[in-house]
Amino acid sequence: MAEVKVKAKPELIQIDGSQGEGGGQMLRTSLALSIFLMKPFEMINIRANRPNPGIQAQHLKAIEASSVISNAIVEGAIIKSNWVRFFPVEIKHGNFKFDIGTAGSTSLVLQTIYLPLSFATGTSNLTITGGTHVSWSPTFDYIKNCWIYFMKRIGLKIDVELKRAGFYPHGGGEIKAVINPVREINPLNLIERGELLGIQVYSAHTNLTDEVAKRQAKAAEKILKNYGKVEVIIDELDSYSKNTTIAITGIFENSVCCYTNLGEKGKRAEFVAEEACEKFLKFLSSDSAVDEYMADQILLPLSLAPEVSEFTTPRLTNHLKTNIDVIKKFVDVEFEIAEFKNSYKIKVKPTKVG
Repeated sequence: MAEVKVKAKPELIQIDGSQGEGGGQMLRTSLALSIFLMKPFEMINIRANRPNPGIQAQHLKAIEASSVISNAIVEGAIIKSNWVRFFPVEIKHGNFKFDIGTAGSTSLVLQTIYLPLSFATGTSNLTITGGTHVSWSPTFDYIKNCWIYFMKRIGLKIDVELKRAGFYPHGGGEIKAVINPVREINPLNLIERGELLGIQVYSAHTNLTDEVAKRQAKAAEKILKNYGKVEVIIDELDSYSKNTTIAITGIFENSVCCYTNLGEKGKRAEFVAEEACEKFLKFLSSDSAVDEYMADQILLPLSLAPEVSEFTTPRLTNHLKTNIDVIKKFVDVEFEIAEFKNSYKIKVKPTKVG
């Protein structure tokens, strides 16, 4: 009788979701690397330290989107679940539509699946519905003005478009993204940002009046005019909500940065602008080339680049430190962090992929 060979179940990478920063980013990074490397994982204690622990709507949609593009076998993926197991099979390209169903962040779903889709065999067209301008996540303006800049700089071919803005609590926003395949990621060497060439103030409202957006922009322009040439853009966005948003983008010789803020009921437009400007000026006072939010977001693709990357950032966030820990669970990569002038220099040294 012939011997029957039983295929061994792949070993699961084990991740404790309560460690470090302990948020949803651990899950998103794990999903992206799991698909890219075809390495299954198990995560326990998902978001254990959050007021509403476990998987919430936007995390569930990130899992579902990841499953769709990889034909994955998934266990434990339900609302409020504190664990999940994920077994990817392949990387698919195509036309995908994902509806979060709440004001959960569309940007974070995009940031979960862009990396594996960039290495599929064909182009993918994404439509993601939910929140486009919500707290605790990159607004669409940040994605467009800063994240896309860095993605293209490291060789990825991604374009985004806002069809409708989505704010909390109504959601209903819609973004579209086109992701074309690439063969490898370029390293990033960005120590000096160079001179400030200009500042863009983007001030928009939804279902209010242009006057509100103009007041918001005028307050920002007044604060920033002594630091460089200021370009002001006033906009009205289609949305189911009433709100304002502002994005302060700095264009440097070698880099860009973007700091954003959202309106709130009862908060004056001038104060919304002042808060955004304060964050921008704090970055300007450092010698850094990459803002603290982009710093942790760029670590994921750079860990898969074939060569060493190096950049400076103003501070080390808990997101960054935790992302390093999660990446090292999947990838043989070293991270070196050193103080540099009034910033931090981060070196990413991939040693082996897969």
